[in-house]
Amino acid sequence: MASVRQIRRRIRSVENTAKITKAMSMIAASKMRRTQESALRGRPYSDLMQTLLAHLAAQTQDDEEHHPLLMERPRRNVGLVVISPDRGLTGGLNSNINRAAGQFVVDQQGAGVKVIAMGKKGRDFMVRTGQDVQAVFTDIPDRPGLDVVTPVARMVIDSFTNEDVDAVFVAYADFVNTTMQRPTVAQLLPVVPAELEATQAVGYIYEPDERPVLDALLPRYVEMQLYHYLLEGIASEQSARMVAMRNATDNANEMVEDLTLVMNKARQETITKELLDIVGGVAAVE
Repeated sequence: MASVRQIRRRIRSVENTAKITKAMSMIAASKMRRTQESALRGRPYSDLMQTLLAHLAAQTQDDEEHHPLLMERPRRNVGLVVISPDRGLTGGLNSNINRAAGQFVVDQQGAGVKVIAMGKKGRDFMVRTGQDVQAVFTDIPDRPGLDVVTPVARMVIDSFTNEDVDAVFVAYADFVNTTMQRPTVAQLLPVVPAELEATQAVGYIYEPDERPVLDALLPRYVEMQLYHYLLEGIASEQSARMVAMRNATDNANEMVEDLTLVMNKARQETITKELLDIVGGVAAVE
């Protein structure tokens, strides 16, 4: 058994670790509230814009030339944008995102996958597994602006319109609640038209007509969807880090209690042994 001094030193080390993890949990909790609010506020805009474009694409005339971002092609090459945290200490979040992205790559049998990594953890995984990483964007702030995703959106649009890729998907963590973040792979391009009946109207009046509206909205749609996915990923990261650090703090405190019990037992054994030596020495003198 370890000595009392060794156990006391270990208790002090675990207590220092608990202080660090508690501070990290509190910092993540303060960031988590802001990031959750940003993600939740952006959902209605993202959902309605996606619905609007799907309905708009479904109403284009058959004899019209389709917009380049609506073109369905056989998938010879696929683009994948992986949105992941730059840092660890997020429990199983990073591994879950990487697992979902890796499974997507495996499922694309016969099609090449070109990766754009937003975040160091996704970049490291894709490089380690030998994927074709086209670009890397790291050091993303906790409260990003739209300018953060603008170069990514430009690369995605150029790759799709130049037919370097035939479809674009995004792997990210969908924020469900504080304790649950769902790894998701969502299709970004081409925009899938809604399935409307021939006589079905969706209640929109377009001026001057559908094509100029599509030309204006589709690039904006790509930017906003990427921005929304990024906000979801940041909210998931801060939530996962807060929960992970809180669990680490609780585990450290439990370890301190267990080590304190072990230390008390060791001290009791030492005292008992010393008393027995004294009693034995007195008996030998008598």
